[in-house]
Amino acid sequence: MIEVDVVILGAGAAGLFAAGECLLRGRRVVVLDHAAHPGEKIRISGGGRCNFTNRALTRQNAPERFLSGNPRFALSALSRFTPADFIARVDRAGIAWHEKHLGQLFCDGKAGQIIDMLLAPLRDGGLEPGVTIDTVEREGEGFLVHTSEGTVRAASVIVATGGKSIPKIGASGLGYRIAEGFGLKVTETRPALVPLTFSEQDLARTAPLSGIAVEATVSAGRTRFTEPVLFTHRGLSGPAILQISSYWREGDSLHVDLAPGRDIAGELAKMRGEAGRIALHNALARLLPEKLAQLVVADAGLSGRLADQNNDKLRALAARLHGWEIRPVGSEGYRTAEVTLGGVDTDELDARTMMAKRVPGLYFIGEVVDVTGWLGGYNFQWAWSSGWAAGQVA
Repeated sequence: MIEVDVVILGAGAAGLFAAGECLLRGRRVVVLDHAAHPGEKIRISGGGRCNFTNRALTRQNAPERFLSGNPRFALSALSRFTPADFIARVDRAGIAWHEKHLGQLFCDGKAGQIIDMLLAPLRDGGLEPGVTIDTVEREGEGFLVHTSEGTVRAASVIVATGGKSIPKIGASGLGYRIAEGFGLKVTETRPALVPLTFSEQDLARTAPLSGIAVEATVSAGRTRFTEPVLFTHRGLSGPAILQISSYWREGDSLHVDLAPGRDIAGELAKMRGEAGRIALHNALARLLPEKLAQLVVADAGLSGRLADQNNDKLRALAARLHGWEIRPVGSEGYRTAEVTLGGVDTDELDARTMMAKRVPGLYFIGEVVDVTGWLGGYNFQWAWSSGWAAGQVA
């Protein structure tokens, strides 16, 4: 039997970071994971360059950029270990990085650099990959973790097993089962930051648009995002769709403005005086991708030359473009979801330490908790911040 101070379940972003923090305090640590290689989600993130944080995150905007049963739960950890703190760690490790847009930071090189940085504290041992975790039980004031390789006794257990997203790299609901085994509440979980799918009828209309991307504003209720939208052979993807998927629910419609901030009717009216003899769909194709222009004109029931269209017809055409309503039938599910929405109920956890209020010594961090960030480095920052918080006390 192995005896340690802290056993960490999961060798992903949150688990590895928490391990490093515990080791800095002189704690004896072992990290267990069923995968053969640590940090696989880090490795595939950001197109292989790891969007490791978002410098636009502030204490003021965090409650709107993290979804949770308690939108303010994450503030304690996020405020005490900030994007600037993680950037400083990256700089000390000599990892070059760049900012793309909206505060998103990426490695100049490969995401493996972040993994190597996280593994550095464990170079003398403590990481046990390829180990299946069977059960976790209370033993006195500590815990026994039963695995495929034997039993580990520890004073503290940090659950960093992630959610259900991307099962091909080993994601499962293990962390939720552990929480429930100790009587803790787990909120409803669902795929988030995920492409949305259409009915066969809608796909028949949009299939010719597959592969086309446009800047758009996508709204679900009062929430909206203006970023690229990508038409796919299954429905819609792209940053704006991934973002809105966390807010969308089955049966709801999306409102899509395919030309945000533009006066399409005015642009066409101006063009009418200069090139009125061209076909309407060709005129619109000067402003939008050709296949999209053809679909919008057909949907509006218009044809003929641009010169044949009065201002009312141009306004009607523009209204369709600015006010496309579509009702997805579902999402692509956990297979392609970047994160899991929902998780261990934040009411069960101490926001400062991430410890279960009713089970001293048991901690939950990262994606397994009911805290889900926006696209663009927010969820990695939650992994670092929550891992740091638990690592100061476990």
